[in-house]
Formats: sequence, structure tokens, C-alpha cells
Amino acid sequence: MNIFKTAILLVLLTLLFMLVGNLIGGVQGMQVAFALALIMNFFSYWFSDRIVLAMYRAKKLEEQDNPKLFSIIRNLTMRANLPMPKVYLVPMKVPNAFATGRDPKHAAVAVTEGIMGILNDDELEGVLAHELGHVKDRDILISTMVATIAGAIFMLANMARWAMIFGGSGRSREKGTINMVALLVITIIAPLAAMLIQLAISRSREYLADQEGAIISAKPLSLASALKRIHAAAQRNPVEVNPTTAHMFIVNPLSGRGITHLFSTHPPMEKRIERLEQIAAKM
Repeated sequence: MNIFKTAILLVLLTLLFMLVGNLIGGVQGMQVAFALALIMNFFSYWFSDRIVLAMYRAKKLEEQDNPKLFSIIRNLTMRANLPMPKVYLVPMKVPNAFATGRDPKHAAVAVTEGIMGILNDDELEGVLAHELGHVKDRDILISTMVATIAGAIFMLANMARWAMIFGGSGRSREKGTINMVALLVITIIAPLAAMLIQLAISRSREYLADQEGAIISAKPLSLASALKRIHAAAQRNPVEVNPTTAHMFIVNPLSGRGITHLFSTHPPMEKRIERLEQIAAKM
């Protein structure tokens, strides 16, 4: 199912690029946009995980760097019947974690420096099990590509904005007016479209990863406790991360107060905790 979603997203992105290219430069502009979209789709599939890891200056860890962390992840992967992922450390004081990669054989789990200091071993195990749940359910490719696609959509908005400044394609006045209106619409709705794509992909997958993590670790209450701690830290000190990657983290690192809470890439924390407590009761 996630492979199908990924294919649909890539097609939509390509069509968006071609539309903007046509509005800016006619047939020639559409052809250039199509070529750019193909190149970006290729790099998104093969290198989007590296782009995200580089964006956060994540450092690859070896087992001797943190034996306890590797031991926890190895035990969890054995329970989940998954290959051992690569492990990265993100130089960020706020506690958080995410997984990335194009499939379980090419997966990576990243944790921030802050998470290592505030969670006990059971809570850390719950968080890592959640991330491995994303790996097991093959969420990691689509979530990483969504980050790239959302960034591309913002780039489309900027392209449309510059096209309006320089008068579009220079064709007839009537045609130019139509193009300018279309470009204005794209400029306004592109960021909204990026946000809606993140919402559509992220919220349901977070619930499923919580459930999968609870099963893999057999410690749903520890995961719930970890989520509370990470959420509290994020509320006290929201960090400046790229909004297009916010959906990848286990807890939204951006502030979710007020009306922005309605458009958060993550489900309400209270609901996540409630569901984990229900899983614990059934266990």
C-alpha cells in the first residue's frame, strides 16, 4: 500500500512541476520541468534518507560508541525479525528520534543527544521500538520522500512567485492574465498542499507505529511515559527544524499550541497515550 502511495505522490509532484513549467515558459518550460521532476524523483528515492540525515548533521555511530543503545536496538530487531539498521546521533539538545531509509534492509534510526539524557532504559526501548515499527511497516520510504516532496512544493511556490514578479511567460495579455492568476493560486495553496500531504501520511502512521512499538517492546506504558517526557520537552523548548521534516520525528518538535495544533503532523498526544494504555490493559 505504501509503495502505491509513493508512486501516486511522485506522479502528482511531476504533474505539478509540469504545470508550473507550462505557466512560466510554455511548452519548453513544461519540458524542462518534466526533466527536473524526473531527476528529483530519482534522487528522492535513492538519496532522500541521506539528505534528511545530512540536514540534521547526524553522525553515524558504531557499536563501540554506545554499546547500550546498540544492544537495545539489536534485541528489538530480533523480536521484530528485522535487519539491524544503521544508527545515527543528531546533535540536538531536545529529545526526539526518527527513522529513515528506503526499505528495512537500508534503514537508519536516529536519536538526538537530548533523548539519551532524559529517558530510562525501558522508555528508550519503547521509543526505538516505535521507530522500528515504522521500519517494519515500511513507512520510512514514504515519510522520507514526503519530506523531499514537501520541500519541492515550497520550491514550486517560490518559482511561481518569481514568475509573477517577472511577468510570467510574456505571451498575449489575456493569456498572461490567466497565467498570473494561476501562479497566484499556486503561490497561495502550495504550502497548504505540502502541509496536507504531511497530515495525510503522518497521523495514521503514528498510531500504527505506537501500536507496533508496544508489541515489539512489550512495554506500552514505557512508550507512553517516553512520549509524555518528549512532548513536555518539545512544548517547553520548540526547536527550529525544517517544517517539511517535522512529521518524521516521534513527537512534533515544533510548537503545537493554539490553532496550529489542529494542523499538527502528529495525532494529539492525549489520544496516543490513551491508546497505549488500552493496549497495556489488553496485554
